Amino acid sequence: MRLVIIDSGGANIASLQYAVDRLGVSAELTTDPEKVRSATHVILPGVGAAADCMTRLQRSPGLVDTIRNLRQPMLGICVGMQLLFESSEEGEVPCIGLLPGRVRRFADRDDLPVPHMGWNQLEFDSDSALLRDIKPGDHVYFVHSYSAPVSPLTLATSTYGEPFSALVQSGNVFGAQFHPERSARIGSLLLRNFIQLQ
Repeated sequence: MRLVIIDSGGANIASLQYAVDRLGVSAELTTDPEKVRSATHVILPGVGAAADCMTRLQRSPGLVDTIRNLRQPMLGICVGMQLLFESSEEGEVPCIGLLPGRVRRFADRDDLPVPHMGWNQLEFDSDSALLRDIKPGDHVYFVHSYSAPVSPLTLATSTYGEPFSALVQSGNVFGAQFHPERSARIGSLLLRNFIQLQ
């Protein structure tokens, strides 16, 4: 296999590479469209604002179109997941558009500060290969102010004031709103399951 991590400039990339290394897989960090196309598995991480991440991707000619046309398994993480949707309220930015829908900011609530930060539970009744050996109620680590609504694409939800999509899938495209590289054993299981997808 050949795993590529798209260099979106996020501070979590080193942690993600380390998490993948612990699974015995080396990952190449790149923005080269040809290297992305030739990978067997692609991860799109993201930290910060959606508009900034899209700008960084667009600086590499042909990269966004390459992402749109991938047929191998691809996993977006945190903002990387949000970029897979059509648009985001954050900066009113058009995104990659592989998944239908719009990412929205959490509603302001006196008892729930934004961003949603810390450990939260996954809830699901899916038998997706991405969730193998992961159980409903397992905890993963989130840091985000924006989220995707629950939809037919949702594999797993979490709740912060209201349910939101914690994991999504459409064909070969997967997204995790949480950070698997910071989610201990459950995050490692998710990355292992992704790497084992055919």
